[in-house]
Amino acid sequence: MERIPITKEGYEALKKEVEYLKRVERPKNIKAIEEARSHGDLTENAEFEAAKNRQAFISGRLSELEYKLFCADIIDSHDLPKDRAVFASSVMLENTDTGESVTYQLVGPDESNIGRGRISVTSPLGKAIIGKRPGDEIVLEAPGGKRSFELIEIL
Repeated sequence: MERIPITKEGYEALKKEVEYLKRVERPKNIKAIEEARSHGDLTENAEFEAAKNRQAFISGRLSELEYKLFCADIIDSHDLPKDRAVFASSVMLENTDTGESVTYQLVGPDESNIGRGRISVTSPLGKAIIGKRPGDEIVLEAPGGKRSFELIEIL
């Protein structure tokens, strides 16, 4: 069994989604199936077909989430080294071309949200940051050309 690294916040978000699917979506879907069945002939009932498809999606998503929770290896961001970037580290980068600074937290693919400053360790930039130390240069081949950053600080 492969352990899946995840932050405590990410773990809680997955648990919250499981509870939502179980307590809200699944009961709502059961009612939709019952309602569609009451309309008679199921062979040409689009509502019934849509509700059954939704049921399959919910069931699949629950299985996926429960597997991820079972395999989760929760990483406490308070116990991380400050001398190099690792999973769950928050880093400040400076674009060496523009001087613009950005801060990112390195997280798992399920937790990434660029709008919240969370990038996946499996993304090209995330892979380039892992293991770097303050002062190191990070060169990234992007579709628009090469981009250079300096790792300013591990927060």
